[in-house]
Amino acid sequence: MEIYKDLQNPKSKEFEELLSTQLSKTKNLVEGKIIEGKITKITEKFVFLFIEGLKSEPVLDINELKSMGITDSIKIGEKISVLLERIEDKNGEVLVSATKAQKIKGWHKLVDAFEKSEPIMGKITSKCKGGVIVEHIDTGSLMFCPGSQISDKPLKDISHLMYEPQKFALIKLDKVRGNACVSRRQIISSHKKEGKAKIVEKYKVGDVIKNAIVKGYSSFGCFFDVNSELDVLVHLQEISYSRVNHPDEIFNIGEKHDLLVISVDKEKLQVGCSIKKLSPDPFEHISNYEINKPYKVKVVKLMDFGAFCELEPGLSTLLHSSELSWTKKNLSAKKMFKVGDEIECVITEIDKDKRRVAISHRLTKENPFEALEKKYPVGSEISGTINSINEYAIYLKIDDFDVDAFLHCNDLSYQDNSGEEELKKFKKGEKLKVKLLEIKTSQQKIRVGLKQTQIDPFTWFDGKKVNDTITVKVISSDNKGLLVKPEGCEMDFLIKKNHIAINAADARPSRFVGGERIDAAISELNIGKRKVTLSIKLLEELQNKEAVSKFSSPLSGKNLPFSSLSDKLEKKDKNNKD
Repeated sequence: MEIYKDLQNPKSKEFEELLSTQLSKTKNLVEGKIIEGKITKITEKFVFLFIEGLKSEPVLDINELKSMGITDSIKIGEKISVLLERIEDKNGEVLVSATKAQKIKGWHKLVDAFEKSEPIMGKITSKCKGGVIVEHIDTGSLMFCPGSQISDKPLKDISHLMYEPQKFALIKLDKVRGNACVSRRQIISSHKKEGKAKIVEKYKVGDVIKNAIVKGYSSFGCFFDVNSELDVLVHLQEISYSRVNHPDEIFNIGEKHDLLVISVDKEKLQVGCSIKKLSPDPFEHISNYEINKPYKVKVVKLMDFGAFCELEPGLSTLLHSSELSWTKKNLSAKKMFKVGDEIECVITEIDKDKRRVAISHRLTKENPFEALEKKYPVGSEISGTINSINEYAIYLKIDDFDVDAFLHCNDLSYQDNSGEEELKKFKKGEKLKVKLLEIKTSQQKIRVGLKQTQIDPFTWFDGKKVNDTITVKVISSDNKGLLVKPEGCEMDFLIKKNHIAINAADARPSRFVGGERIDAAISELNIGKRKVTLSIKLLEELQNKEAVSKFSSPLSGKNLPFSSLSDKLEKKDKNNKD
C-alpha cells in the first residue's frame, strides 16, 4: 500500500479503499479456526461453499456430511460450520472440514459442562475393553464410560441400556489428548441421594417405626428395611440390654421388629434406631435375683455353643454348653431343648457393670462326682462297663453313675508286659470290677485300677532276701535264657543265659526242654522297684564256696607244684622295695 500513498489519482484512491476492505474481510480467516460457509452448489459427490474473503470456493465431500447425518438438512443457501484447515494448498485450493468443526464445537460444549458440573445427554453405542463408548447426543463426540461407572450395582446384561438417550456426568477431561470420561452411576446416585434426603426428612428423634424387616447383619449391628424405602442400622449396643456378641444370636432374616428413632443425620442421610430403648431397663431390678438360687428361664434362641434364655422379657442370658451337664462335654443345647421351653437354671454370676448374668443347668442336679465320693471312698471296689479304649488307657462308665473313670494300661496287670499287649485283652462293652484309686471332684476326674483288685504276686517274696535259694519250674527256653516260674508264685521270670551255669559249656538254654524243676538263687531283690533277678550260676558259686569253707583246711594245697608261688612273689616284691 505504500506505493499508492502519495498518488493523487482518484482511481488509485478507489483501488486502495477496495484493497483495504478485502484485507479486512480476510483478516479473520485463520487456519485452525471454525468459520461459516454458505452452500452454493450440491452435486452427487460434493457440496460447494462460499466463504467471504477466500479466492476459491471450498469443497466438502458429500460422504463427510452423510457420516454426520445431516445430508437431509443440507440445502442451497444454508450455512454450515467448517474448520479452516488450509487457506491455500499446493494446488491453490482451500481445505475445510465439517466433521472436525463439529468435534471441536462438541469439545467446547463438554469443557463448558465439565466446568459447570452439568450433566450431558448421551447414548451407549458399543462395548469396549473395560467399559462402553458413549456418544454425545448434541455434538456426536465419543466418550468412555468405565464398567464400574455404568450403574450403582453390578449388571450382567446392559443390552437394555444400548442406544437409549440418558444423562451422564463428566468425571474426567484430558484437554491435551481430547479424551473424556463419563459416569452414569454418579447420576443414579445423585438421584437416589435426592430421594433419600426427602425420606430422611420425614423422621425425627422419638418416632417409632413399626414392623421394620431384618435385612442383614454385621459384626457391629443389624440392618433393617423400613417401608422398602430406607435402610436403618441398629448398632450392637442398641439391640438389647444384655450382652450380644453378634446380631445373628438375636435376629433371623425376615423378622419384623419395632424401632425407636434416636438420631437423624441430614448431612449423612442416616437414621439411627434402637430396640432396647423401647422397653425399660431390666437391670434396674436385677436385685430381685440372687446368686446360687434356681429360677425358671425361657429358651429364646438355640446356638451351637449354648442357648439364649430369658429370666424375664428383655433380660436375656446365655446358658453355655459347658453348663448343660456334669459329664457330657460336647453336649448340644439343640438336642436337649427347643425354643419356648421353660427350664430350671441356677444363677452363677451377676455383673452389673458388664450387664451380664450367667446361669447353669447342671447345678440343678447333684454333682455325680461328689455323690460317687460319698458312696464309694477311695479304695472301694466298683463295677463299670468299658466305654472306649485308646492306645494307653480304658474308659469305664461306672454303674449307677453317669461318670467315666480312667484306667491306665499300667494298672491292668502286675505282669511285666507292655501296656499295648494288655489292652488287646479287653473289648468295648466288657464289664470290669476295679478299685477306686483317686477322685478329683473339682477336675471331674476318676482313676481306677484293675490289678489292685488282685493279690500282688510280689508278696510271694515277702521274708526272702538276696542269696536265698528257691525252686522254680522251667516253662520254656530260647537263645536269651530260661523262662521260669517259682513254685507257688504267679509271676514268670527270665534267667539269662549268662546266669545258667559257671561253666560256659553248661550255660546252654537248649539243655532244658521245659517242665524241669531246678533250684536258683535270688541275685537281686527290690520289691519297691518290683525287680527280681534269679541265677543258677550264683547258686553254684554259693554252693562251691560253702563246700570249700566246710571241707578244706588253711594248709590245703601247700604241697602242690605252685603252692609256694605266691610266697616267692611276695619275697621278690619285698627285695625290690629294699
